[in-house]
Amino acid sequence: MKWTYLLVNLFTVIVPFIFSFHPKLKFYKKFKLFYLANIFIAVLFICWDVLFTKIRVWGFNPDYVLGIYFLNLPIEEILFFICIPFACVFTYHCLNIFFKLQWSAKIENIFVLCFSLLLLFVGILFHSKLYTSTTFISLGILLLVLKYGFKIKWLAKLVLIYPVLLIPFFIVNGILTGTGLQHPIVWYSDSENIGIRLLTIPIEDIFYGFELILLNIFLFEYFKNRNNNSKIIYDEQNIY
Repeated sequence: MKWTYLLVNLFTVIVPFIFSFHPKLKFYKKFKLFYLANIFIAVLFICWDVLFTKIRVWGFNPDYVLGIYFLNLPIEEILFFICIPFACVFTYHCLNIFFKLQWSAKIENIFVLCFSLLLLFVGILFHSKLYTSTTFISLGILLLVLKYGFKIKWLAKLVLIYPVLLIPFFIVNGILTGTGLQHPIVWYSDSENIGIRLLTIPIEDIFYGFELILLNIFLFEYFKNRNNNSKIIYDEQNIY
């Protein structure tokens, strides 16, 4: 049982890692860009995690972890913020290669505006529920900032891909929250969330996961574009 959380992380990342070397995917060439992006977002979410663990918004069952802790978090929880984004960014990379995923600019603008306002409304409505309010309000603001501040062009792709990511999400998060286990690996204080669960998964986890992946892809795309621009400048300099 002590290996349970570690094995969840391992089985999440092992298949994407192996297929990263497939000649049609070549995601291994993006490893550096991914980890450069991931380290910033992982630190951000680990800080969030440390705070919410300290004030008991959620916590971890010692029966399912090895007992190695960093900042009062099990080492498996730290790995979660590397393994899950890796698998999701890999999936985003693959589907982006094989499918043309996009909306019209008008539909995307309407979606972002309406979805963000809905998130902000729910977050404010449940302001006394710390997990709910923090997740919904931060995601609502983030969507508006990325769309209208940074003017990202790939948001529709992620929205279309995220339902695919929810399939392994329900498996992984289901196990973490107790599906098929005698006790949950990660427990939640019901006083800090709405109380709606999909099987054993708090509904807030879906939006928390979306925010985690959204930020990882945002920096991944940022560093990828910067790297491509550097190559173009380098090639032009060589030509002249």
